[in-house]
Amino acid sequence: MEPIHGITFAPFPMRGVLGSEDAKKSLDALVARTGAGHIILTPAGIQDTPHSEHIDFSGDRTPSDDELTAFIKYAQSAGLQVILKPTVNCKDGTWRAFINFFDKDVPCEPKWNKWFASHEAFQLHYARIAEETGCALFILGCEMVMAERRADKWRDLVAKTKRVFSGPVSYNTDKYQEECVTWWDCVDVISSSGYYPSGSWETELDRIEGVVTRFKKPFFFAETGCMSVAGASRVPNDWTLTQNAADTAEQAAWYREMFAHTSKRPWVGGYGLWSWGASLYAEADAAADKGYDFYGKSAEGVVREYFSGKVRD
Repeated sequence: MEPIHGITFAPFPMRGVLGSEDAKKSLDALVARTGAGHIILTPAGIQDTPHSEHIDFSGDRTPSDDELTAFIKYAQSAGLQVILKPTVNCKDGTWRAFINFFDKDVPCEPKWNKWFASHEAFQLHYARIAEETGCALFILGCEMVMAERRADKWRDLVAKTKRVFSGPVSYNTDKYQEECVTWWDCVDVISSSGYYPSGSWETELDRIEGVVTRFKKPFFFAETGCMSVAGASRVPNDWTLTQNAADTAEQAAWYREMFAHTSKRPWVGGYGLWSWGASLYAEADAAADKGYDFYGKSAEGVVREYFSGKVRD
């Protein structure tokens, strides 16, 4: 697998965002400043609650097919390869990992079969777009922890996706879950969310390496990143730390450590860094921004060094 030096661009864009001039200007800045060769786009499918059976991808919280296709082509014209990762979110704010139903169908209760039928329609819709636009990789789901145990359903979805999309197919499991997915053999690429605490990388990489060795598949971190707030390097998956003080130096140190450890493992095939916004804050305000974005922050320089191959000793 070609190394993936990627960044998730405009996570879960609302309708109209990717068609804006701000989005194009932001992508131009990403190309000019980061050394990235890939972007990951994440059109969202929306269900009301974690127990809803229907996933809607026709509303205002999902980009139109036309604007998504146009933006993919714009990114490709800028020299980037595009990875498409359609992602389910819950309207009530519940994290998608908690989407769950009874294992045995019960009358009058929501059911896995109906949910998977809706999820299949969602994923195959975007697999067709990925094929039509020549995307480099298709990731058919993200952090669906409770759903992952339905191995037969995922195998069926992977098989149907491969009949639609001719490129490599992956699935993005969550942090600490790599060995819990039993159906890695049916995908082309294993991927996970690498939000691992500072000081733990060697332990976690040893664990993940066992999975990669067992299944003999390429691997990359489809997500990885750290907020620029005090304490985030110890819990980089905690989105609630915005009450802490901004700390761009801690974010940069986390990135430097992450790259230092992962780059020594030849089986780590790359990254989808989280993230780069469709509309950039003023660079003068970067030091006060507390989010995962690294535009204008010290971490941007760290990313550029690694992605461009100019790492300092």
